[in-house]
Amino acid sequence: MMFGGVKKRLKSIFGGEKPRASGYSHHGANTHKKALIGWDSTSFGAHEDIDRNISKLRERSRDLYMGGALVASGALKTMRTNVVGAGLTVKPSIQAETLGLSSDDADEWQRLARAEFELWADTVDCDAARQNDFADLQQLAFLAWLMEGDVFVAMPHIPRAGNPYDLRVLLIEADRVCNPPLLDPSREICQGIELGGYGEVVAYHICNQHPSYNGGCIVKKKEWKRVEAFGKQTGRRNILHIMDAERIGQARGVPVLAPIIEAARQLGRYTEAELVAAVIAGMFTVFLSTENPDGPVGEGSVPLDEQIDSDDESTVELGNGTTVTLGPNEKATVANPGRPYSGFEMFTNAICRQMGTALELPYEVLVKQFTASYSASRAALLEAWKMFKMRRAWFVKDFCQPVYEEVMTEAIAKGRLSAPGFWSAPEIRKAWLRAEWYGPTQGQIDPLKEVNAAKIRVAEGFSTRARETSELTGGDYESNVRQLAHEEKLMEAAGLLDRGDDALETETGIGFPAVLDDESGSGEE
Repeated sequence: MMFGGVKKRLKSIFGGEKPRASGYSHHGANTHKKALIGWDSTSFGAHEDIDRNISKLRERSRDLYMGGALVASGALKTMRTNVVGAGLTVKPSIQAETLGLSSDDADEWQRLARAEFELWADTVDCDAARQNDFADLQQLAFLAWLMEGDVFVAMPHIPRAGNPYDLRVLLIEADRVCNPPLLDPSREICQGIELGGYGEVVAYHICNQHPSYNGGCIVKKKEWKRVEAFGKQTGRRNILHIMDAERIGQARGVPVLAPIIEAARQLGRYTEAELVAAVIAGMFTVFLSTENPDGPVGEGSVPLDEQIDSDDESTVELGNGTTVTLGPNEKATVANPGRPYSGFEMFTNAICRQMGTALELPYEVLVKQFTASYSASRAALLEAWKMFKMRRAWFVKDFCQPVYEEVMTEAIAKGRLSAPGFWSAPEIRKAWLRAEWYGPTQGQIDPLKEVNAAKIRVAEGFSTRARETSELTGGDYESNVRQLAHEEKLMEAAGLLDRGDDALETETGIGFPAVLDDESGSGEE
């Protein structure tokens, strides 16, 4: 009996009888339960699931941003404003120990490097199209990535009069990187990206205009150009592909709104329907039924210049406080739409919470409504800033830092900056090009608490004054110190500086007043 049971089990596993359900077959992989039998979950590789659908995802994501759903447009703008804001600023931070520099020499080199980068970045000359400075290019590139899933950046060298630098940034919209009409069968090209034997990017195929462009102010022949991803001799990156991959083997990026496209569109339709119903409910029109109408039957008292469709005789237009004359035996029945619907706000808020979860945006941040307690509002902001910081670090790594390194490399090559050993070894080059980037600050619900917490972090060695200055105000600590020293001299020269008032020493011993922490956030000294 024992051997017979084993034999039957082996037969069910390796052939013959159908194996019995086990493990996930009872749960998520079950195909017999009523709740799961109709679930179409067919999935293939990243190319079939993502790359083949990317064009439609882009179109619908753009439509939602342009008005298809106000909450979707607001979500993208919220991310753009908090991650990039008015533009991320660079603070060169070279590895002085590796380069054998003193602190003073390192500070001086970093000051010069920042000045050189600002000389390039603060003019529209840095843009190949000569329309935006580098801060504006950051906003445009980040918003394009959010809306379209990816964006491409070329870095050509274009000399321009009056500018010491030749490097330019050329943003390329995602649609323009696409397959040419005649594909080379010897090359693997996926959505305009040519791949090698290991799945690495070999080249990009770029159209000279949007592939759906059918003429307009400029008419030119569509042509595709093959641009190699890296230079053959120098290994320099010719194209930056800003994309956040979610699948192994994925060639193109997915718009941030992709998971909520259906829900956002349905919410937009529902909102439009409720808005129209509320407008109709606000109309007060009287219908007059008479045997001998004085005026033309069906004509209302809406002025001709205010009528929407005056050419259509079958249309009866309603208005505020208007009358419509009906003919004999005619009767008007007006349905009561019952608007505004009392459950509208509760329902839309519930949907917004779900969409916010998919976008990593707490509901309070998504709808800009902070009506809860201080602790709840602060928790929502902290949770949102985890996502903002993550996206900022990724954007800096993929876009800002590579562009900065190209500018610094050109400055060193042209002798505008001195960097001994820069061309000798990659580790030396990396030490010279190291930098930190800062952007919009988190903001404070209770500024006094935030400043006091920053003082404690600095006093305990958990942070630095430079980092806290950047995160609290977005400023530069070294510039602040120089400016404060200048202001002190001016006040002393004017006799306005009172040296008699010393800072109050408190229980913490670091010179700031103690604050009582309460739930409402109102601190009292």
